[in-house]
Amino acid sequence: MAYKTDIEIAREANKQQIQAIGAKLDIPTEHLLPFGHDKAKVSAEFIKQQTGKKDGKLILVTAINPTPAGEGKTTTTVGLGDGLNAIGKKAAICIREASLGPCFGMKGGAAGGGYAQVVPMEEMNLHFTGDFHAITSAHNLLSAMIDNHIYWGNELEIDQRRVVWRRVLDMNDRALRDVVTSLGGVANGFPRQAGFDITVASEVMAILCLANDLEDLQTRLGNIIVAYRRDKSPVYCRDIKADGAMTVLLQQAMQPNLVQTLENNPAFVHGGPFANIAHGCNSVVATKAALKLADYVVTEAGFGADLGAEKFMNIKCRKAGIAPSAVVLVATVRAMKMNGGVAKNDLGEENVEAVKSGCSNLGRHIENVKSFGVPVIVAINHFVTDTDAEVAAVQEYVASQGSEAVLCTHWANGSEGTKELAEKVAAMADSDQANFSPLYPDDMPLLEKIETVAKGIYRADEVTASKAIKDQLKQWEEAGYGNLPVCMAKTQYSFTTDPTRRGAPVGHTLPIREVRLSAGAGFIVAICGDIMTMPGLPRVPSAEAICLNDDGEIEGLF
Repeated sequence: MAYKTDIEIAREANKQQIQAIGAKLDIPTEHLLPFGHDKAKVSAEFIKQQTGKKDGKLILVTAINPTPAGEGKTTTTVGLGDGLNAIGKKAAICIREASLGPCFGMKGGAAGGGYAQVVPMEEMNLHFTGDFHAITSAHNLLSAMIDNHIYWGNELEIDQRRVVWRRVLDMNDRALRDVVTSLGGVANGFPRQAGFDITVASEVMAILCLANDLEDLQTRLGNIIVAYRRDKSPVYCRDIKADGAMTVLLQQAMQPNLVQTLENNPAFVHGGPFANIAHGCNSVVATKAALKLADYVVTEAGFGADLGAEKFMNIKCRKAGIAPSAVVLVATVRAMKMNGGVAKNDLGEENVEAVKSGCSNLGRHIENVKSFGVPVIVAINHFVTDTDAEVAAVQEYVASQGSEAVLCTHWANGSEGTKELAEKVAAMADSDQANFSPLYPDDMPLLEKIETVAKGIYRADEVTASKAIKDQLKQWEEAGYGNLPVCMAKTQYSFTTDPTRRGAPVGHTLPIREVRLSAGAGFIVAICGDIMTMPGLPRVPSAEAICLNDDGEIEGLF
């Protein structure tokens, strides 16, 4: 049987005008800034007017560690949102925007799949409403102003060896990880070693996604530490006087984007920090706005629950003062088999024993999510090759862990395939079982916070860090940053720092290679193992297959 591609399905969507989608959340037309006919930004003024309204229920969708077999977290997020609306609930979806880097690299699009998609799919995966370009521009404006300040006399006495603000680009480009700038003589400034990160790893991205409004945004931007003097005292973005201009560049980007699912249900798509090198959640502004406008808000956190969900709980919820009422953990039979040792080419053959063996990864995530005091239900994202016996094996395992697994067919059937899950999730959220609590308190020492995550979530035996890293953490504590949460930059493929170790390993060591202070965003980044903040393209990048066809339509995007 030939299945339509995601992009073919998306092109056949019966989209409504964005004003009609806004009306479903009682957003007046005058508070929508339209980008074409099918997407719009929601005004800051309207969002401010919602203050004081009762919040709806927040539902987090997370997943097992990703495998090449695919898990479908965004697809399930969209499918559940559609399912909740299909059973008569007023629900909205909150997901992240797509980065150009993985779109042209190896991951493909980020708008769901099959009959559980957000549209317009092509535009969401490309330039969309220009938010990422604005973030890139604001970030690099600060870079330019730092070098310009040094060139014109360096009044702030910046130690050029200690400029910590790197440049960014929304593309996978390994050649830019380490560069030398200002070559070519006196007119071009003072040569120094520098580098680029991908835009989704930018502290400006994290700040935009954690700020409550424009005033908070400018304060956070001003708090960015860009360099140090010879006496090790910090130089801030506000000292460079860049925070005002950066806020101007980000004014429109701060407004959440409203689009729709294939079933014409409202979806906020805003912000996009990666979860393996940043905090992996959509914007606080979008989530909080959705909670005021809908009775149920379905949001996702990037990659597996060890990364996205941990950061959602310990960083986003802590900073935003929100809490999830239920968690949906996405798993697939194919991924269970892969965790059980089956090669990718053999995943289509029934192997119940491999499914049972691979369920340890799922069990670890269930246990971890429950440690935050939130009830969890498993969504089995159905693939056509799954057999009844394999599905039953997953359901029996999940039941043995004190949770329930529901088979979902939203990829093929849209909301019809998630109605059972929607009923159970709504009942779970309404029961007020959740007693949410972050994993560690604010006043715990920074190294202990890192160890708490490493031992409690990853099941590492120890954390290794050089004396220089430990001294750096102590200096930050003495400077008043000890109450910040930690953001772990680690491979998404394993609980360890070795991407090839699947399942639920124990007894491993977590090496900390570097720590970075994101004083504006409000967290400490701990870079673990070999993780890169500027990815490279694969041997055969997706970009090779992306083109315009004879009708001017995009081919190969997803």
